[in-house]
Amino acid sequence: MDNPLKKNKLKNSFPILVADDDPIGRKLLENTLVKSGYKVVAVEDGLKALALFNDDFFPIVLTDWMMPGMDGLELCQAIRDTQLPGYVFIILLTARDAKDDIITGLKAGADDYLSKPFLHAELIARINTGIRILKLEKSLQRANKKIRLMSVTDTLTGSYNKRYLNEYLPVEISRSKRYNRALSVIMCDIDHFKKVNDTYGHQAGDAVLKNFSSCLMQSLRRKIDWVVRYGGEEFLLVLPETDKSGAYQLAQRIRKKIARQETFANDISIQITASFGISCFIPLTSDMTVTPEEIIKQADALLYRSKQEGRNRVTMEPDTP
Repeated sequence: MDNPLKKNKLKNSFPILVADDDPIGRKLLENTLVKSGYKVVAVEDGLKALALFNDDFFPIVLTDWMMPGMDGLELCQAIRDTQLPGYVFIILLTARDAKDDIITGLKAGADDYLSKPFLHAELIARINTGIRILKLEKSLQRANKKIRLMSVTDTLTGSYNKRYLNEYLPVEISRSKRYNRALSVIMCDIDHFKKVNDTYGHQAGDAVLKNFSSCLMQSLRRKIDWVVRYGGEEFLLVLPETDKSGAYQLAQRIRKKIARQETFANDISIQITASFGISCFIPLTSDMTVTPEEIIKQADALLYRSKQEGRNRVTMEPDTP
């Protein structure tokens, strides 16, 4: 048995904008749609309809052809020229039913048309057609988003890959300059990782990498910081709006957490440590022409110093406060 609540939820996810200068016809159309379970906003001209797109998004538009100010054809063209978060299914309402008129309306950007006066059943059928198209578009968007995410994600660890780093570290540097906010980068590396592989096997090494990456990602701020698998056992943490002190404190917390945790592989407990190098870009006091490569190179050099000085430590420049 169909669930009416589920149906109404689906319909309300596709709100309808109605533009019609005839107050009686507009009200009848609005009432018909509301009774059928749709969420509706109705206005009397094209200019008001277009203005609503600046504040909200309507995936379905029913517009009369003849209206003062901005008619239905102009509204269709304006909607098609506007950057919107998704596709808009437009139905043109008109008393004109000549082939040339229909072609003109479709060329202006309408997806479908209804000749006035129209039957309630025909109206709902045309809207349902639009909803099917919009659902397909949403499905395609989700699929494309998934493909995009896979293309910038390291398959073993779930962290981002170098492709993501190359695209978004320049963006973070530009944002740091624009808003005068510090940007820190932490390069970290698992100590003696080759020994893990040689002693326990590559499957155990993969388990260690997964656990290590998970620890890094869980330690970061969601939707702000991000982590990249930079090399075999090297990872890069990008920390927007984070100064040297904040980056140092985070690196120390992660370092201690890594040293405490265990990875279980083939019924064997494996413990590791990690070393860290911190680079920080501070607008107005740093070189404003700095490149992503230079920031990474500095963090990598400081990581190397941590390795030289005994591993399982955090190094940054200047000295830790």
